[in-house]
Amino acid sequence: MTANGNKPIRLALVDDHKMLLGALTEWIRSAAEDISMVAAVTTWPELLTHPEFPVDVVLLDLDLKDNLPISLKISTLKTTGVKTVLMSTYSEPNIVREALAAGALGYLVKSEDAQMIVEAIRAAFKDESFISAELDLALNASDVGGAPKLSAQERRVMALYGGWEPVKSVAYKLGISEETAKSYLKRIREKYRVAGFDVGTKVALRKRAIQDGILLQVEEAGKF
Repeated sequence: MTANGNKPIRLALVDDHKMLLGALTEWIRSAAEDISMVAAVTTWPELLTHPEFPVDVVLLDLDLKDNLPISLKISTLKTTGVKTVLMSTYSEPNIVREALAAGALGYLVKSEDAQMIVEAIRAAFKDESFISAELDLALNASDVGGAPKLSAQERRVMALYGGWEPVKSVAYKLGISEETAKSYLKRIREKYRVAGFDVGTKVALRKRAIQDGILLQVEEAGKF
C-alpha cells in the first residue's frame, strides 16, 4: 500500500539495453512510492511469460530488435487490460501517430526528463494520454498559429499557475513534486512558443490561459 492507502501501480519495463533497464528500474523504485516495478525484462516473450503478467502498465521500448510490429504488441497488451507507454530514440511523427492509433497512451523520447516517465505511467494508469513535449510539438507543427494541444495535467498546471498560485502550491495541489511542476511549466511555455505565443511571464501565461478557456478550470483543478 502507498502512503494514501491506494494499491501501487504494477509496472513492467521492457528494454533490451541492460544498462538503461537497470538504471530505470532503480530510479523508478526510488522516485515513486505509488509505482511498483514488478518486472524488468529485455525481450517481448519474457514479458508475456513473466509470472507477474498481466500488469497495470508496461513501459515498452519501441526499438526492440525483434521485428514484431508495434501495433501487434500494443493490441496484445490491450486485450489483457494492460496500458502501454512507449519509449524511443525516434521522434518521427509518423511513427508516433502509428503507435497512438494502435492504442498507446504515452510516448516518450528517451531524452525526456526522467520525472516525466513517472508522470506518463500515472497518466496511462488513469487512461490519460501523455506525449513527450518534443513529440507533441512535432505532431502539431502544422498547427502553428493556433493554441497548442496540452495534456490534461498540463492544463491543470496552467490553470492553477495562471490563477496566481505559486509553483510550490501547484505541486502540492496536484500531488506532484515542485521540480515536476516546473517541468510542466517549461513544456507549456515551449509548446506556446512554437505555436507563436510568448507566455514567458506569469502575466502573459495567465492572459493566454483565460483566452484559451483553461483558467476556467482553476476552481475545478482539485477535483481531477
